[in-house]
Amino acid sequence: MPVRLLARLGEPLSRGGVPRRTVRLRLTGLYGGLFLACGAALLAITYLLVAGLPLTKPLPPLGPPSHGLAGSSLAPCCSVNAVYAEAVADRNAFLHDLLIRSGLALVVVALLSTWLGWLMAGRVLRPLQVIISTTRQISEDNLHQRLTLPGPLDELTELGDTIDGLLERLEGAFDAQRNFVAGASHELRTPLTMIRTSLDVAEAKSPPVSHDASVLAGKVREGLDQADRLVESFLVLARAQRGVMTDLTTVSLPQVVSAALRARRAETADMGLAVRLQLDDAEVIGSETLLARMVANLVGNAIRHNQPGGFIDLTTQADTSAARLIVENGGPVLDPDEVAHLAQPFRRLGAERTGSADGVGLGLSIVAAIVTAHSGMLDLQPASGGGLRAWIELPRARPASRSGAHG
Repeated sequence: MPVRLLARLGEPLSRGGVPRRTVRLRLTGLYGGLFLACGAALLAITYLLVAGLPLTKPLPPLGPPSHGLAGSSLAPCCSVNAVYAEAVADRNAFLHDLLIRSGLALVVVALLSTWLGWLMAGRVLRPLQVIISTTRQISEDNLHQRLTLPGPLDELTELGDTIDGLLERLEGAFDAQRNFVAGASHELRTPLTMIRTSLDVAEAKSPPVSHDASVLAGKVREGLDQADRLVESFLVLARAQRGVMTDLTTVSLPQVVSAALRARRAETADMGLAVRLQLDDAEVIGSETLLARMVANLVGNAIRHNQPGGFIDLTTQADTSAARLIVENGGPVLDPDEVAHLAQPFRRLGAERTGSADGVGLGLSIVAAIVTAHSGMLDLQPASGGGLRAWIELPRARPASRSGAHG
């Protein structure tokens, strides 16, 4: 999904414990490396130019020629050679000192330029940080959010405008899909009701219908029941995906779990399932209808895909910020790769990929949509000894104020 691809911009800056080389770090290294290379080249050119200058130290004046060995013409030559050697030594010392001082200055300025490059890279890449932080928050439920990057028209603002256009198209596509599902499901109710009514009228006519006709009517009615469940699931799924919740209230998860178990008591007894409860106080703010459907789907799934004589563990708990519902059931050992896709519509375990007489393949999809609509998290994992473990975490309702309780 493109939204998830955009969200990858906000992944942690490390993989496998090794820090990633960020764009800012690479730009800083590039700036510092280029400055260091240019500075070294400038230092080398300066050194060569200074080394090629002619000697400027004046030579001693030549006196009148004298006679004899001591006053021969060799004395001025020796004096000139000594002065020349001294000048060469002075120049070499000067060049060495120039090289040392210039090198130290280059190191200091290179460090300063690297620090300034880090600051400038951060300033240039600031719009990219806005893109990262915003795309972290974007999901299927808030595609209306836009980046709207400020600043001059450049490559980064053009990237932001492109992403805004992509989000706008995605929002339109999601809205069209959800409206289609909701509209089609609602419209399908009318022909299904007409077929069921016609079937009831045909069976009520006299003389009584034949046995074969009764069997056929039973199969048709079974198909209608399946179609009704499918349409109802579509409507609930579309409502949850659109986040339409007009009945927000404080909902107690233990009470919802108890009600779901009472409604399935006969099925639980028929399969001989051991139900183990640990229902601590856990309240959330949400739609009581949708949350009841969420729990009912989880309990029904735990019963339907269990094994005779198995178990169902239901736990509710809460801390200062979150309320949790954990449902675990027995059954065969499941493939983790298949479990990871169970929340997708019409995905079932094994070769059975679509609905059957036991369900329509939308139970966990509806659960996932309801959890998302309530800003929660759903985690499905295969249980260690076989079966499925569903972990749901929802924002906890704030406890009521108890001012004056201590008088």
